[in-house]
Order: sequence, then structure tokens, then C-alpha cells
Amino acid sequence: MLSNNAKSSYGRSSPLWATSQNLPPPPPPPPPPKTLVGVEQAPSRYEAQKRRDWNTFGQYLRNHRPPLPLARCTGTHVLDFVRYLDQFGKTKVHLTTCPYFGLPQPPHPCPCPLRQAWGSLDALIGRLRAAFEENGGKPESNPFGARTVRLYLREVREMQAKARGIAYGKKKRKRPPPAPTSDHAITIGGGHVVNANNMQVQQGMQPGT
Repeated sequence: MLSNNAKSSYGRSSPLWATSQNLPPPPPPPPPPKTLVGVEQAPSRYEAQKRRDWNTFGQYLRNHRPPLPLARCTGTHVLDFVRYLDQFGKTKVHLTTCPYFGLPQPPHPCPCPLRQAWGSLDALIGRLRAAFEENGGKPESNPFGARTVRLYLREVREMQAKARGIAYGKKKRKRPPPAPTSDHAITIGGGHVVNANNMQVQQGMQPGT
């Protein structure tokens, strides 16, 4: 039997369901972690530059008189676009009549025109050539890969190399150091110099002594 105190305390105690109603609601569950699925990553520097170049070329075609559709664009139109960009160039290209023709670092300024550097043009054509095919163009009809465009880039490279006194050469790859030959002398423990070909001690000491 329960004592009086136990009965009173038992009678005053609240049932479980009543106690749970007085508790604050549980906190909401944390949101699930974000995944890369469906999230567009920022384009690389190359992709961003390619997109800007393609938009610039499209604006050039729209400003053409008459406006030129992309399907009718040829290598001649690409050369017109490249020559149009020369007015925004920052590379000094000396004329043949300039006294600094062929000098890589002229001592004084001259009135020779500024042009787009050959390296910039070559990279630009490469990006536009890739963008043309990514936007539905066929490789066989790619105007940026036309023979006239390749010849023009070659002429610009040779002309700027002579005018600026620099050489556009390919970087030579560093050759790995040659592997040691079989008769190469090596040093073993104790400071003995041994010939790897016949393993004979060259200091008059026999192995094991």
C-alpha cells in the first residue's frame, strides 16, 4: 500500500501526455546539404573569354551593311573583322621607313601604328573557331579555319617578327638528364668506389675486407 505522502505526490503528479503538451516544440530538422547536382558552376577563364569573343563577332555581323547572317560568313568576313580589331591594338608595329624597324626595344617613341599582336589574334581565331562549332556550325564550313585566315595569320606573324625584332619560335622542351651508364662509378657504404660493370673495388680493397 502507498503511504499518505506517496498518495498525495502521486495524485499531484501530471500524466505524461499533459507534461508533453507543456514542452516547447522540437526544433525543425536542418536543411539537407547542397549538392552540385543542378548547380551551374562558374565558367573558366577560357570559356568566359570565348563567350565574349563570340558575342563581339555576332555584334560585328549585325552591324555589317547589309547585316550578314552567320551561315553566309566566309573567311573574307573573318579577315575584315580582324582588321577592324586592329584599331584597338596595343602593340607597336614599326613601319619599314621607321628608324627603329627591327629593334625590340626602341630608345624613343615613334608615330608607327598600334596593332593587335599576332599571339592575341591567333588565340582569338582559335576561340572563335571552337565557338562556331559549339553553336551548331559544321567543321567543314568553319570560316575561322579557312585557308585565307591561316595565310593571313602567317603573314602577320612574319611581318611583326621583322618589324619588332623578335622571333616567334616554339618553346623547346627540356630534355631529361641521361641515365647513368652501366660502367658508371658509384659509391657504396664505407666510401669504397666500385665500378658497376664488373663490381671491382678500385681502391685495392676486396669486398668483405
